[in-house]
Order: sequence, then structure tokens, then C-alpha cells
Amino acid sequence: MTIELKVLTITAASIAFFHTICGPDHYLPFVMISWAQKWSRIKTLLITFVCGLGHIGSSVVLGLIGVSLGLGVKKLGIFESVRGNVAAWLLIAFGLVYFVWGLRRAYRGRVHGHHHIHIGGGTHTHEHSHNKQHVHIHAVKNKPTVVPWVLFLIFVFGPCEPLIPLLMYPAAQNSFSDLLVVTSVFAVVTIVTMLAVVLFAIAGVKFIHFAQMQRFSHAIAGATICLCGLAIQFLGL
Repeated sequence: MTIELKVLTITAASIAFFHTICGPDHYLPFVMISWAQKWSRIKTLLITFVCGLGHIGSSVVLGLIGVSLGLGVKKLGIFESVRGNVAAWLLIAFGLVYFVWGLRRAYRGRVHGHHHIHIGGGTHTHEHSHNKQHVHIHAVKNKPTVVPWVLFLIFVFGPCEPLIPLLMYPAAQNSFSDLLVVTSVFAVVTIVTMLAVVLFAIAGVKFIHFAQMQRFSHAIAGATICLCGLAIQFLGL
């Protein structure tokens, strides 16, 4: 391994780690959705892994196209910037829609009572929530969800900003094998960091009891994701 490749490899690992840690969009949506939808640990990590692959893969493909066609870093940088804006607005829109849906679900799920007066003078009160009325149990259990697919779409649009200009182009100047090594290191460190942060975070969330807020879990998740997208779009996180 040449000195140049060693430097690029260490740089790729460092940038991948800090880029992931400093970007809340890399883990916060998975943590909040997992809590709201009561995903298992395995399902959460699997969805995080697949979204991470989509996130890295789209930038790698774009970078390979740019390298093979000899496109300038500036042109690809502009395209990556557009992708980043699209991904941020998609995250904002998804969070906002999920927040509104969560509020509606929380309102329908509130327990309230009905007071009945019988002919003989007797009375009784019963409590219920509309979320539990007129729903077939198998339909609820097997109801499909589009949330993982929406997250995957957002992550495919989301660019890995440092990958192409800082790593792929310099590595490609030496050889294709150097390009492959540097890109692989960046991808592995990014995905492993995502999985580690998500695993640690969901363990913390499950450790803390939010029984009183559970009815609003979807709304809280949606609001958090929306704020995360706003922070990325307007604060450059």
C-alpha cells in the first residue's frame, strides 16, 4: 500500500465517521420511527443498513460516472448540492406529513366515556377509543407500511458530500484499485457508524419510559424528523 493510499484511506475513515456523527439525518429518523412504530431492534438495524447502502450507493454510482466521463468536480458538486436540497425538503415534507398523521391518530386514540341512561332508571358509563373500534385484528397486524420505502427514497437522494471531491477523484488519479479501496472504506465506516449510533440510541430510548407520551409517539417522531430536515436545509448540518 502506497503512502498516498494510506493517507486517503485514513482520511476516508475519518471523514465518514465524523460526517455521519455530525449529520442527525443519518440516524435520528430511524430512532424516532422505531420508537413510534415499535420496530424490533433487528428490523430497525436492517432498515438502517439498507438505507445506508442506498445513501452510499447513489453517490458512488454518480462518482464513478463522473470519473469515467471525465466530468469536473465543480459540475458534480453542483449536482450533489441539488440532490442535497431535494433530500432535505423530502425529509421536511415526510416529517410534517407524519406529524399531522400522528396528531390525528393521537386524537382518535384518546380514551373517552359515554354515559347511558336505561329505561329502568339505571345508568352506566363505558370508555373506548376510536382507534380500537371497528378494526379487524388481522387487518391491523398485516397492514403494510410505506415508511421504510420513504426513508430509503430520501436516503438515495441524500448525497455523501465529501465522498466524490475529497476521496474518489484523488484516488482515481492513481488507479482503479485505489478508488475501490477508498470508496469501500468510506462506505463501511459510514454504515457501521450509522448502525452503532442507532443501536445505542434505541437502547436509550427504550430504557426511558414514555408511557404518558406514547399516544403522541408518531406526532413526536414526525416533528423531530421535520426539525431535523429544517436544520439540515437551513443550518447546514
